Amino acid sequence: MDTDLLRVIPLFTNLNEEEIKLVSRGVVSRKFGKNSMIIFEDDVGNSLFIIKKGRVKISRIEEDGSEAILAILGEGDFFGEMAVIDGLTRSASVTSIDEIELLMIRRTDFMEIMENIPKIAITLLKELAGRIRKSDHHIRSLSLLDAKGRVGTTLIRLAEDIGKAKDGYVVIEELPLQRDLSNIAGTSRETISRVIKRFDDEGHCRIERNTLIFNDFDFFKKMFS
Repeated sequence: MDTDLLRVIPLFTNLNEEEIKLVSRGVVSRKFGKNSMIIFEDDVGNSLFIIKKGRVKISRIEEDGSEAILAILGEGDFFGEMAVIDGLTRSASVTSIDEIELLMIRRTDFMEIMENIPKIAITLLKELAGRIRKSDHHIRSLSLLDAKGRVGTTLIRLAEDIGKAKDGYVVIEELPLQRDLSNIAGTSRETISRVIKRFDDEGHCRIERNTLIFNDFDFFKKMFS
């Protein structure tokens, strides 16, 4: 495994050369096609996954058969950590949105890595705490805000998770399908379309070739903070 590649992954950014080499011994790479099921909810979990290329959606199937999307993750993000840490079954399913390449570390190897390099465990805890804060904020928005607020906070969350800075703007490239956006925001596809058009009319963002561009992302965030 290329150690230079591991260095750009947030989980391993602060490691020295010797530590990076130790991590690389336990890493294998796998590719999946678009819309592939990578993890099934309730399966036994024995690997941590890190996204080298592409995006995935984390979801659960509700009792009525509907899909609830919990998050969309992109390059550098990781998933599958809960089952790796506690040894229990997977808490959600993971599906590739694009053609994707993943780095995989077996549970036994990752637990050994954390024992030998405690700073990885600290970084992992900080990331998990950040995800919990985002989830708490999103849950509050779904229960307290109107449709405009729910769509707005959903777009903010996506921008923070998979957005990129480009030409002075924050952009979400290859905006997820309206079906997926509606699942995240807890509203209908028609509402997603209507609210995004309203944001466009108000000058907050625009869509060009399936890329959503925020004209002033900091101001947009303040609208829903």
